[in-house]
Amino acid sequence: MNTINTASSVISSDKVQGTKVYNPNGDKLGSVESLLLDKLSGKVRYAVMEFGGFLGMGTDVYPLPWETLKYDTGLGGYVVSLTKEQLEGAPRYARETTQDYNDEYGRKVNEYYGVPWI
Repeated sequence: MNTINTASSVISSDKVQGTKVYNPNGDKLGSVESLLLDKLSGKVRYAVMEFGGFLGMGTDVYPLPWETLKYDTGLGGYVVSLTKEQLEGAPRYARETTQDYNDEYGRKVNEYYGVPWI
């Protein structure tokens, strides 16, 4: 089966940045800060979501495996099957730090969300 990319099936990364992320109840959890790409395959591995803090201060960022997000046209954002409480226990790091996305960290993130490691 051949699939043709259309304007509706692809999006520029700068359009994803800032997109809101909701839980299945429609409660806003945060917004996408950036995307992390696999250098070899070119595929998106993680959407890094900001969550917590106040007015951007003290905000932590959470890498969400791309497979866990589903776009909802009605909400105009991504839906992830997490509660705020589950997210509070998820792997994260301070926004102003740099995380080393090595295999150990990637496995930890994917394991938390129940997504197979590559």
